[in-house]
Amino acid sequence: MGSETAALRRVALVDARAALRGPEAIAAEWRALDWLAPPDFDRALAEQERFVAALAAQGVEVELLPPGDDVTLDALYPRDASLVFAGGVVLCNMGKAARGGEPRAAGRALAALGLPLLGAITGGGRLEGGDTAWLDERTLAVGRGRRTNAEGIAQLRALLGAGGPEVLEVPLPDWRGPNDVFHLMSVWSPVDRDLAVVYPPLLPRELRAALAERAIRLVAVPAEEFDTLGCNVLALAPRRCLVLAGNPRTRRRLERAGAEVIVFSGVEICVKGGGGPTCLTRPLVRH
Repeated sequence: MGSETAALRRVALVDARAALRGPEAIAAEWRALDWLAPPDFDRALAEQERFVAALAAQGVEVELLPPGDDVTLDALYPRDASLVFAGGVVLCNMGKAARGGEPRAAGRALAALGLPLLGAITGGGRLEGGDTAWLDERTLAVGRGRRTNAEGIAQLRALLGAGGPEVLEVPLPDWRGPNDVFHLMSVWSPVDRDLAVVYPPLLPRELRAALAERAIRLVAVPAEEFDTLGCNVLALAPRRCLVLAGNPRTRRRLERAGAEVIVFSGVEICVKGGGGPTCLTRPLVRH
C-alpha cells in the first residue's frame, strides 16, 4: 500500500527561486522562522539545480511546484504540507503557525498535476508530513509531538478508513523546545525494507520495537552528524540513497551495510533551514 524505499519515479519539489524570493525576503524572515543562518540566494538556487540533476540522473521525474502566495522560506520543504496515498492527497494542518498557508498551496499545485484530493486535516488537528513514514506496505508510522497531535492522527485514521493502512502512533521526545525542527524523520529514515538509518539516543521506544519486530537492520548516525542531518536520508531505490554532504561516518556505515550512497551538498537549502533531502521532496510515485 505504501513504501519509503521502492524506486522513486516521480517527485515534487518547491521551486527555490519562488520560495526564497530573494535576499530581501530571506533577511526579513530567517530569524523568525528559526533558520540557523540566512541562506545565500544564488548559492541556494545552484544547490537545488544540482539536487534536481542528481534526481534526474537516477531516472526520477521532478515536478517543480510553485509555493503559493501566503508562504515563507519554509515552503522550500514540501514533505510537510501533504501526504500522498494511492487514493489521493491528504493535506496537512501545520503545527508551525507560520507555515499555515502551505497545505492550501500544495493542494492547488498537486491538483494541477492530476492528483485527487482525499481529504484534509482541519480544526484543532495538527499533522506534518515529516512526522510520517512507512514502516512496511501496510503500516504508516506517525510521530506525535509538537508538530503533530493526537487529534490530527485521529483525523488521518478516519480519512484512511477501515480498509486503509494501520497507523502506528509514535510519541516523540521533546528535544530542544517549541522552536526546534524535530520530526519523526529527524531520527529515522528507511533505506530498504530491512535497513534504516536511525539516531539511537532519540529513537522512540515504540519505533525501536516496531523496527525490531520487522527485523530491520539499523545504521546508527553518530552524535557529531546529527545536527548536519545525517539521519535525514532520501531512499532513491532499495539500498540506494541520497545523503547530505558532511556526514562521512554515516555514509561509510551505510556502504558497509550494502547501500549505494549518493552525496549531495546542501548547506544553503538543507543545513541552514534544518531540512534534509527527505524534507525537500514530496514523493508522488514509487514502485
